[in-house]
Amino acid sequence: MYVSLLDHLEATARRYPDRLAFADPETSVTWKEFVEASKARSSVLSRYFQPRHAVPVMLDKTVETLEYFFGALYSGCFYSFFDASFPPSRLESMLKTLGNDTIVTSKKYEDKVEQLPVKTLYIEDLTFSDYDDTRRQAIIDTDPAYANFTSGSTGTPKAVLVAHRSVMDFLTVFTETFQITEQDRIANQAPFDFDVSVKDIFSAVFTGASVHLVPRAYFSLPTKLLDYLDERQITTLIWAVSALCIVSMLGGFKYKAPKSLKKIMFSGEVMPPKQLKIWQDHYPDAEFVNLYGPTEITCNCTYYRIPGPVDGVTPVPAGKPFPNERVFLLDDEDHLVTKADTEGEICVSGTCVALGYYHNDKTKEVFVQNPLQDAYFERIYRTGDLGRFLKDGNLLYIGRKDTQIKHMGHRIELGEIENALSKHEHVSRACCVFSKNRITAYYTGVETDKKELVSFLKESLPAWMVPSVFTYQDSFPLTKNGKIDRKALLEVLNG
Repeated sequence: MYVSLLDHLEATARRYPDRLAFADPETSVTWKEFVEASKARSSVLSRYFQPRHAVPVMLDKTVETLEYFFGALYSGCFYSFFDASFPPSRLESMLKTLGNDTIVTSKKYEDKVEQLPVKTLYIEDLTFSDYDDTRRQAIIDTDPAYANFTSGSTGTPKAVLVAHRSVMDFLTVFTETFQITEQDRIANQAPFDFDVSVKDIFSAVFTGASVHLVPRAYFSLPTKLLDYLDERQITTLIWAVSALCIVSMLGGFKYKAPKSLKKIMFSGEVMPPKQLKIWQDHYPDAEFVNLYGPTEITCNCTYYRIPGPVDGVTPVPAGKPFPNERVFLLDDEDHLVTKADTEGEICVSGTCVALGYYHNDKTKEVFVQNPLQDAYFERIYRTGDLGRFLKDGNLLYIGRKDTQIKHMGHRIELGEIENALSKHEHVSRACCVFSKNRITAYYTGVETDKKELVSFLKESLPAWMVPSVFTYQDSFPLTKNGKIDRKALLEVLNG
């Protein structure tokens, strides 16, 4: 009986000990070597972290980083990746959320961690001892495996906590559905704090496929990116929509279209039909799949196999639920939406639902009892996404119910940006809207140079959350309830 992700890892290592497991541009590791390295790292982590607690890891995107992730699991802990490009104030907030006073990092980031109230485990200084499996034997399938941070409307990032059981349930179905095998070579695009990476890492762990880590810098250099895919003979892409669009929008295929690609899956945002058509034109025999689902339900809850060439205009459906996941719509009065083409909030039930937000009361608001069920406890996640079922039973994603958006593959609370901008001395009030794939910030107070506002926000927010447009307002349009009328701002913005 498999009760943890480590059981799957070791089963794969027994089947394919000498096959390539993970590789980056500098190094690679076999499955046998990966297990040994992960166990060695757990010998250190077990001394500093208690079971079922987070191990924050702030390292580059390398094979060694993955060894520390699995070292955390072997220690009976869960991993949480910290992006070193984040401002110190955000990293400090993340540490506070996790309740940690220790971080695993490199001396490369010594200047940054010195700005944090934290103890450091520099990997350059660590020495490993014999592995003790006591903690590993105590793991049960409801223990957390990882925590990924999402944006928070109050200015505090939320950590989504996902259990071993949820990952095992989803990845078993995912790899079977798309016939991922030990012959596949997966190119990992997603950062390790983005749950798309979970599909890359654990698809390999479950099947013996190999994962090739693509450096972030390559996505600014389409020729280098395509050469990398070609040289590694990549068969499978499980990428954010924005990453695929970088290739197609910058004319990457004029340089090269690697012939080895067989499966191309995308998620995180709505795929522009024009960009999908470009990819299909260059890969007419590849399988294209649209995946939908928020971080809070373990990667994805629906999928849609593109049945044939698209017209470049018609929106791509989010599809139908994966096995063992229930996806349904609730109207504004919490009644089940049963009619086709009727809008409702997308809700999800099943083993896929995350454990909740770590140390955050927001859990009680969105991880709730199914209002349609009064006979027993059925926990669901209310996504805040709006959708409608088409007549053929496929789900069509419409947009966000509130001000939470999806931008550049990340889920963002516009309220967090507003909160940060409002702290500027010249800003009395701020409101952000999202349209035409860009964030526009409106503000009142004293008109201020855009460069100054951008520089100010970058002190507390990652670059992908900083608005591209700043518009000064004498006053905001208000609704009859006295709230800022976002709809009116959007109407002005869209002409």
